[in-house]
Formats: sequence, structure tokens, C-alpha cells
Amino acid sequence: MTEDTDEKFFKRADAHIFLANEQLPDAARGKVSASLMFAASRFNAWSSAVDLQSAEELKNKRAEVIDYFITQYRAMLEDNINNYIENFDDFMNPKANS
Repeated sequence: MTEDTDEKFFKRADAHIFLANEQLPDAARGKVSASLMFAASRFNAWSSAVDLQSAEELKNKRAEVIDYFITQYRAMLEDNINNYIENFDDFMNPKANS
């Protein structure tokens, strides 16, 4: 996982998941997921640009930035999919297993 994790990493992540879950009564799961991915990409674009001095500098770092975030997302998604595979019944049918 990313080297940027700290003791509050999962607390911040859980706050985003909680917000997404709150939106489910009013929107389809896929739409909530798409909005969450857009928000993450928008924030990551800003985060990548904020310390740079020009659009040209960002343009020159574009491929590096995109590769970084794609690599990080892929690793996190693989970890989470593996976690669901290993714990499917507990996660998807918790009442049946209690």
C-alpha cells in the first residue's frame, strides 16, 4: 500500500466510505461509486498541481502522476478484492455467520 499511510489513514478512508453509504438511499450504487472515483481523481489532480509553479510543469509530470495514482489504486483494489474473496461470507452474509 502507499507509503503515505499514517495512524489516521483508515479513519479518513472510513469517513469517505460512510459518506458514500449515506448516499445509497438516493442513488444507485454504481452512481455513488462513480461520484466517489471522480472526487478522488479531482482531489488527486489538485494535490498533484498545488506545489507546482506552472501548467507546463504539471504537463511535464502528467504521465508520472497518472502512473503513480493508477499503480496505487490498482494495488489497493487488488488488496480489497482479495480481502473480500477471503472473507466473503463474513462480509456479505454477516447475520448468517453470527
